[in-house]
Amino acid sequence: MDGTVAMWAAALQLLAAGLVGGFCVLEWVWWRGELRVAGAAWTLAWSGILALGFAASGTLFLAPVGVVATSLLFASAQLSAGVVIVALPATKAYTSGPPVRWYVVVAGAVLTLRAALWFGTDLVVRDLPGSMQAVPGPLDGPLLLLAVAVVITYVAVAPGSVRVSGIGLLLLASAALSVVTLVGVYLVAPQSQASLLTALWPLPLGIGLEMLALHRLRETQRAARREHLMRDATARISNVAWFFTDPEALLVRARDESRVLLGDPSIEGSLRPLPRHRFVAELYSGAGRSVTTRERVFLMDLALVVSAVAERQELASRLGRAAATDALTHLPNRHALDEQLRSVIEQADVERTRVGLVHCDVDGFKKANDRNGHAWGDAVLVRVADHLRSVVDSECIVARVGGDEFVIVVPRAGTDQSRVELGRRLRDGLAARGADQATPAISVGVAAWTPGAIIDPDALMTNADTATREAKRTNAGVTLFDRALRTRVLTDARLLESLECGIGLGEFASHFQPIVDAQTLEVVELEALARWTHGGRTLLPGEWLARAEQSGLIVPIGRALLASSRAGLDRFALPVAVNIAARQLAEPDFLEHLEQSWGDGAWNQLTVEVTESALFDDRLDARAKLAELRSRGVRISLDDFGTGYSSLSRLALLPVDVLKIDQSFVREIGTDRGVAVLRAILALAEAHGLDVIAEGVERASELTALVELGVTRVQGNLLGRPSASLPVRYSQVRPQAPDAARRTHGASRTTSRSGEPGGARTGSNETVAVRPAASV
Repeated sequence: MDGTVAMWAAALQLLAAGLVGGFCVLEWVWWRGELRVAGAAWTLAWSGILALGFAASGTLFLAPVGVVATSLLFASAQLSAGVVIVALPATKAYTSGPPVRWYVVVAGAVLTLRAALWFGTDLVVRDLPGSMQAVPGPLDGPLLLLAVAVVITYVAVAPGSVRVSGIGLLLLASAALSVVTLVGVYLVAPQSQASLLTALWPLPLGIGLEMLALHRLRETQRAARREHLMRDATARISNVAWFFTDPEALLVRARDESRVLLGDPSIEGSLRPLPRHRFVAELYSGAGRSVTTRERVFLMDLALVVSAVAERQELASRLGRAAATDALTHLPNRHALDEQLRSVIEQADVERTRVGLVHCDVDGFKKANDRNGHAWGDAVLVRVADHLRSVVDSECIVARVGGDEFVIVVPRAGTDQSRVELGRRLRDGLAARGADQATPAISVGVAAWTPGAIIDPDALMTNADTATREAKRTNAGVTLFDRALRTRVLTDARLLESLECGIGLGEFASHFQPIVDAQTLEVVELEALARWTHGGRTLLPGEWLARAEQSGLIVPIGRALLASSRAGLDRFALPVAVNIAARQLAEPDFLEHLEQSWGDGAWNQLTVEVTESALFDDRLDARAKLAELRSRGVRISLDDFGTGYSSLSRLALLPVDVLKIDQSFVREIGTDRGVAVLRAILALAEAHGLDVIAEGVERASELTALVELGVTRVQGNLLGRPSASLPVRYSQVRPQAPDAARRTHGASRTTSRSGEPGGARTGSNETVAVRPAASV
C-alpha cells in the first residue's frame, strides 16, 4: 500500500476510533437514562467494539512489519468478527424478533473456524511472496461473508410487522453500505486497495450507530424534560387540591394540564362513585391515541389526586352530617338543635312572632330498655322519632337531644292552648300508633319564647325540660311552663341554694323523740329526726326533704345526722334509731360513710330505719348492705310499714328486726277495720319474730288500745315531742282500761310546757308523763 494512502487510512481510522469512543460516553448516558434496557446496552457494546476495531486497524497501518503488526492484524480481524456477532443480539433488542440463539451459534462457529485457521495455514491470511506484508487468504472472505449472510438473514426476518422508524432506516442503510463495502473487498483489484477497504468497511456502520446514539440522546433529553414537566404538573395539581372543594372542578383542571403537557386536546376525564364511599377518576384520550407507559402513569397520578379529593370531601361531608345528626333516628342532634334554635329565635325576634318548644321524654325507658334489650330500645326510639315527624308541620324542627329525649321547635307558634293541644296529639297519637306494639308513653313539656324576651336558647330548653319533669311528677302527660310553674321552679332553686348553704354551715342537726315502753312509759330508745335551723327558724323535713332527696343533697345531710345521732348516744346513753333515705342506701360507699359518721363500736346501740321502697324495689345491693350492718349488731327497722310495697311472702327474706306501724293505722284504732289491720300486722310480726313499734300516738285512748292489742313500744307527740334534749319528767300515770281511761281523760292536763312538772303536750291537749330509763 502506498505510504500516503496508508497514512490517510490510519488517520481516518484513528479519528473514527476517537469519535466512536466519544459517542460511547453518550451511549452510556442513554443506557443509564433508559434504566439499563437491553437495546441501549447492546448499542454501547457494539460501538465499543467498533471503536476498538478502528483503533487496531489505524495502529496497524503505522506499525512496523513484524510480530506487532501480525498481532494487530489478528486483533483487527477478531474485532470485525465481534461487530458481526453483536449485530444479532442488538437487532433482537430493537425489533423484539425471534430467538437469536441459533443464529449466534452458526455465525459464531463460522467466525471461530476463521480464527482457528488463522494460525498454521494460509487459508485465512498469508504473506505476499518476497514481502513480510500479510494479505487475506482464500477462506477469509467467504467465512466472513457467510457470517454476514447469517446476520442479514436474521435482520430480514426480525422486524416482521414492526414499523421501522427513520433512524432505524438510517441504521439499516449504513449497515448495508458496510456490507457492500465488505463484499467489494473481495471483488476489487489490486490487492492493495482491497486491504484499504478491509480496514474501512465498518466505518458506515459506525456512523450509523453514532447517529442512533445522538438520536437516542436527544430522545432521552426530551423524555427527561417531559418527566420533569409531568412531575411539576402532578405536584401543582396535588397542591391546589387542598383548596378545591369541588372534585369535578379539580378534574377539569387536571384534564387541561394533561392536554397541554401531552399535546392531546382529546383527553377527557370522568369521576364515578364506588361502594363504601369510594371514588374512581380516569383521564383518557378521547381520540383513542395510544399513550406510553410513562404518560399512562402520569394520567393515573392525576386521577388518583382527583379521587383522593373526592373521597376527602365525601368524608368531610359525612363527618359534618354525623356531627349534626343522630345516627339512630337521623334527626338533628343537640349540637345542631342549638344552632337551629338560635337561628329560629333570632328570625322570630325580627318578625315579632313566638317560638314554641315541645320537649318529649319516653316514660320509664331506661328500665324497659334494660329489661327488653337494646335492640328493642332502638326500635322504640326510631318509632317515636317517626311518629313525631309525622305529626308536626314541615317547618317544625324535630331533634333528638338525649337518650330518650326529643325536642320539637315550632316557628311562628300560636297560643299556649294550641301548643298544649300539639303536645296532646303527640302523646295520644303515639299510644294509638303503638296499639299493636309495646310502646311506652311519653311525657310532654311545652314552653315558648315571646318577642322582646332575651334570646337564650338554653333557658328555653331548660323551661321545656322543667315542664316535662313536672308532667312526669304529676302524671299529667302534658304540662305548660307557665307563670305558676316558673314561680315553683324559682322557689325550688332558692331552696336548693339554701340547702347547699345550710350543709356548708352545719345547720342540720338531730332532734330526738323518745320511744317508750307501752306499759311503764319508760324511755327505752330515741329516734333521731332531722331538723334544719335556717334564717332564725327551725324547718321540718316536710318543707325540704323531698327536694333534698331529688337533688342528692340528702347524702351529706344524712352523714351529718349520723354524726349528730352518735353524739346523742354519747350524751343520753340510750339506743338511737336513725332514718336512712333510699338515696343514701343506694350510694356505693354507703357503709364507708356510715362508719366515718357513726364512728367505731356501739353498733348494737344503733337502729337503721329504712322505708319499704328501699327494700322492695329489687335492690339486692341494698339488702346486702343492711345484712352487713346486721352482722355487726345494728338493728334494721322497716319504717311506715303497710303504706308502701309490702309483700308478705318476701318479708321473711328481708334483713329486718323491727316493724314500725304507720300512724295512719294508729289513727283508725277506734274502728273495727283499724283494729283488724293492727291485729294482722302484729300477727305477721310475731310469725316472723319481729319487734313492733307504733308511731304517731297522740291520744291516751290510742295508747290504751295499743297496749290492749299487745304493742310493747310506742312513740308519738303524746309521749314526747322531738327535742334537742331528753324528756326528764316523772309520773305514775299508766294506761288504763277503756272505762277508767274515759273517767280520767284530761285529769293530767297541764298548763305548763316549761321545766315545771307536767307532761308532753299532744295534738288533743292530752298529756302523759314519761320517765327516762334508769340509766339516765
